[in-house]
Amino acid sequence: MNWIKVETEQQLNEAIAIRFKVFVDEQGVDAQIEQDHYDELSAQCTHVLVMHDGMPVGTGRISGKDGIGKIQRVCALQQVRGLGAGSCIMEALETIAREKQFSSVKLGAQVHAQSFYEKLGYSVISDVFYEENIPHVTMQKELK
Repeated sequence: MNWIKVETEQQLNEAIAIRFKVFVDEQGVDAQIEQDHYDELSAQCTHVLVMHDGMPVGTGRISGKDGIGKIQRVCALQQVRGLGAGSCIMEALETIAREKQFSSVKLGAQVHAQSFYEKLGYSVISDVFYEENIPHVTMQKELK
C-alpha cells in the first residue's frame, strides 16, 4: 500500500466516497454532517488517499492550529482492514504533520479503535464522549 496527498477534485471525491461508505453506510452517521468546510482543496487542510492495487481504499485528513495537528476522518474500506491501511493512513498524516512542523497531533478516536492508536504511540487525554452516538476519546501524540 502507498499513500498520496489529495491534489485534484477527483481524488477529493474518492476520499469523500470512502468516508461515506464507512461512516454513513456502515456506522450510521448522518450524511448531512459527514462533510464540512474542510472538504475542499485548500492550504488549511490536507487530505490523503491510501492506494492498494491502484485503487483508493483509505483516507484521512489533517489541519492544524497553534503548532498542533488535528487528524480527522481516518477510515479504510472493509476489505482492506487488517492489511495495514490504517497504519499507512496514519504514517501519511504524521509525515505531513512533521512537514508542517507541528509539535504534536491529536484526534478523536472511536473507542473500539483506541488500541490501534495506542500501538502507534497515542495516549488518551480525555474522558469518553459521544459523536453521532459513537463513543470517542481524544488522543494525542508528541512528534519527534
